[in-house]
Amino acid sequence: MSRLADVDLSLSLPKKEGKKQLEAAQQRLVHLRLLLGGQIGPGQLGPPLCVLFEGWDASGKGGAIQRLVGELDPRHVRVAQFAAPTPDEKRHHFLWRFWPVLPGWGGMAVLDRTWYGRVLVERVEGFAADDAWQRAYSEIVDLETTLAAEGTILVKFWMHLSPEEQLRRFESRRANPYKAWKLTEEDWRNREKRDAYEAAVEEMLDRTDHPAGPWHVIAAEDKRWARVAVVRTVVEAIEAALEARGIDPDPPSLLPGER
Repeated sequence: MSRLADVDLSLSLPKKEGKKQLEAAQQRLVHLRLLLGGQIGPGQLGPPLCVLFEGWDASGKGGAIQRLVGELDPRHVRVAQFAAPTPDEKRHHFLWRFWPVLPGWGGMAVLDRTWYGRVLVERVEGFAADDAWQRAYSEIVDLETTLAAEGTILVKFWMHLSPEEQLRRFESRRANPYKAWKLTEEDWRNREKRDAYEAAVEEMLDRTDHPAGPWHVIAAEDKRWARVAVVRTVVEAIEAALEARGIDPDPPSLLPGER
C-alpha cells in the first residue's frame, strides 16, 4: 500500500476562500498557543509543542512554516532549520544536534528538516551506513515516544507534490533572481533519484508512524490548500492533546478582554 499514491493532489482552494480559512485557523492557533504558554487562561504552562516538517524540495515547507508562525509572537515560538550535519555534529549520535532546540513546557518549536534525514537523504545518498539508517527507525520512534511520554505534542508533516509540479516550481525559481538562490544543483540531482526517494519516504511513513507521533501527509500541489491544512492540523492536534489531559481549550478563566 502506497500512502503517497493515495494523496489527492487535486485538492485546492480559491484565493478568497483560502485567505478566509487561513485567517480563521491562525486566529485559533494564536489562542491555543497563548493558552499553552500560560499567557491566558488559568496561567499554567501547557505541554510542549513540536512541529516537524519534511517534504520534497520546493514542496512549500517554508511558506507553510511562515503561515504557521506568522501570527504568533516571535518570543513564543522557535523555528530551527537543519541542513547537512557539520563535522563536529558527525562526531556525535545523529540525534544529538536536535536536543537543544526541543521545546520545554509552555514552549513551541518548529523544525524545518529533522532527524528523518537519517532515513531519507543519508540513506539514499549513502551518507549513512546501511546498519546505521536501518537502526535509526527504532531510535527515532523511541525518541518520539519518550518525548510524548513527557508530555510533548508531536505533529509531523510530509509535504507531498507531483514531480511535474516540482519541476514547474524549479523552473519558476530559476527564472526569478530573488528566488533562484533556493535552487541548487543538489535539488536537480535529487529529482533524478525520485524513485529511490519515494521508496525511502514510503518506508519512513510505514515504520515511524506510531500513536505518539502519527504522520500527516499534506497535499501540497496547491499552496493555499496546503497552508490551511497545516495550520488546521496543528490546531486539531493541540485541542486533542489538551482534551486528553482534561484541559479545557476554551477555559472560562480567560483574562479580561481576551474573549
